[in-house]
Amino acid sequence: MISEAKAFAPANISCIFRIYGHKSPRWMGSYGVGFTLNEGVNVKVRQSNKNQIFLNGQKIYFPTIKSVISKLTNKKLKIKIQSKLPLGCGFGLSGASALAAAYAINNLLKLKKSKKKLAIIAHIAEVENKTGLGDVVNQYYGGFCVKLKPSSYFIVKKLPMNNANVYCRYFSKISTKSIITNPKLKNKINESASITLNKIKKLLQNNNHIKLNDIINISKEFAVNSHLLKDKKTIQTIKEIEKKKGNASMIMLGNAVFSDKPFKGAIKLRILNKGAHLL
Repeated sequence: MISEAKAFAPANISCIFRIYGHKSPRWMGSYGVGFTLNEGVNVKVRQSNKNQIFLNGQKIYFPTIKSVISKLTNKKLKIKIQSKLPLGCGFGLSGASALAAAYAINNLLKLKKSKKKLAIIAHIAEVENKTGLGDVVNQYYGGFCVKLKPSSYFIVKKLPMNNANVYCRYFSKISTKSIITNPKLKNKINESASITLNKIKKLLQNNNHIKLNDIINISKEFAVNSHLLKDKKTIQTIKEIEKKKGNASMIMLGNAVFSDKPFKGAIKLRILNKGAHLL
């Protein structure tokens, strides 16, 4: 029996999302557009005398991970998560951590569950804890994913945008829970997401060579019309990028910006067509 198991799951940037409600957390999810990155989370798991979760060396309360553990085993585990990206700023790190933890626990304890089954468990944990709706499916497949069916069905259309550079800057956190549990906001989000997703659908029908700047511009429309784009620094940064002929939008859900052009204070990342895997 191995003493430690390791897994990686990529960060995910969500550009557009439409909330799909369901009585069962298994089937709740989202429609939308998003992509995985070359950065994400590395997770190490080993048996312990009590459940402990650490993020970058600091002990952390992480209910989504606790749910994943309880769904897979009653053994006590020590889980160490490492990431260069921040939690709660729109990089899908709770989904990535849940998925990588599920893969590592399965390997450590020889549970013999399929990757898909583990991804479904991570998705349910995210939904139950209201930390995300559609990240896990993208992180399972990897790449640039369009979800025209709810994420809970694990059906995506992949766009050929591997290795494109994206530039990101984050300012502050947004609580996913506060957004997806607000009925008024939810209606606004779903209304504007339906319009923007129809635009994406049309682009896909007319032209399979859909470009990154098209997606970014449609995403910005969604960010504005859904009333999610409210943070002054985020708005100002997008304006400055556009003045310099770049394309930019808000990362869902964080007060954060992604662009196809370098800009002040941004980190350079890459769209990577690789899903979660064991290390």
